[in-house]
Amino acid sequence: MIRPLLVSIALLACSGGTLAAQEQPEAAAPAAPAATFDLELNNAATLDGGTCQLTYVAANRSEVDLAQVSYQVGFFDAEGVVRQILVLEFGALPPGKTRIVPFVLPDRSCEDLSRIVVNDVAACQTAEGGTADLCLSGLTTASRADIDFGI
Repeated sequence: MIRPLLVSIALLACSGGTLAAQEQPEAAAPAAPAATFDLELNNAATLDGGTCQLTYVAANRSEVDLAQVSYQVGFFDAEGVVRQILVLEFGALPPGKTRIVPFVLPDRSCEDLSRIVVNDVAACQTAEGGTADLCLSGLTTASRADIDFGI
C-alpha cells in the first residue's frame, strides 16, 4: 500500500505540484428521433360471409409530406404457402398524421392467414411530386393480431 502512495507523491513532485485532470470528452448532443413510417396490423376479424377484414394503423412520423403511400404485400396460409399478393393503399399521410385503414380480403377468412409480408413499396410519392425512400428505409412493422406481420 505504501508503494502506490510513493509513486503518486513522486508523480506529483515531477508535475510541479499538480496532477493534471484527465480531459473528459464533451457530452454528445441527444440524437434526433429517427424519421419512421409505422405500419401496424391492429386487428384481423372474419366478417359474416367468411371474408377477412384487416385493420391497419399507418403513422407518418417524419417531416416528409406523403401524397400517396401503398405497399405490395404477400399473404401466407397456415402451411406457409403464399396464397395472394395485393397492393394495399394508405393514401396521403402528411407529417405527423396517423390513419386507420381497413382492408377486406374477399374469399379468405382470417383464420386461414398465418403471416403477411411487405414485399415492396408500390408507391411513396411526396406532396412535391417526387418519391421518398422513407416508406422502406424508415418502415417499422408491428402486429397486435394473431397473424405475423413484417418486412
